[in-house]
Amino acid sequence: MASIFSKIIAGDIPGRIIWADDSVVVFLDAFPQTYGHALVVTREEVDRWTDLPEELATHAFRVAHIVGRAQQEAFSCKRTGVIVQGYEIPHVHVHVFPTNSPADFDPARGMKEPDQAKLDEAAQLLRETLRAAGHGAYVVDAA
Repeated sequence: MASIFSKIIAGDIPGRIIWADDSVVVFLDAFPQTYGHALVVTREEVDRWTDLPEELATHAFRVAHIVGRAQQEAFSCKRTGVIVQGYEIPHVHVHVFPTNSPADFDPARGMKEPDQAKLDEAAQLLRETLRAAGHGAYVVDAA
């Protein structure tokens, strides 16, 4: 059965997709730690990141690096956080999010009812920042 991430990638359920290439898709987390929190998700459904082929793992983290740099510029944050754990959804995904405090890493702080307009604004700001950084070929505009 397809994971919720595969359903977002296929367009079967909505998602704020900001990047797509042949190997990964990046979209905003629906219940973010902070606004701008993105997920780098492999198109291939693999449960554990350590089971990814090395080339795909390298690519996913390369894209996470690009997104993290865009987040730093777009959100003027102190750092960009990265988490790979995969307990909620058994489909490899790298959490990348703007952070100003170690407390931002606490999953209990994930927003239960984020402001949808702020999520849309964050997605658009990331798209614009990625485009300005020369990654326009991979930027996905809002549907």
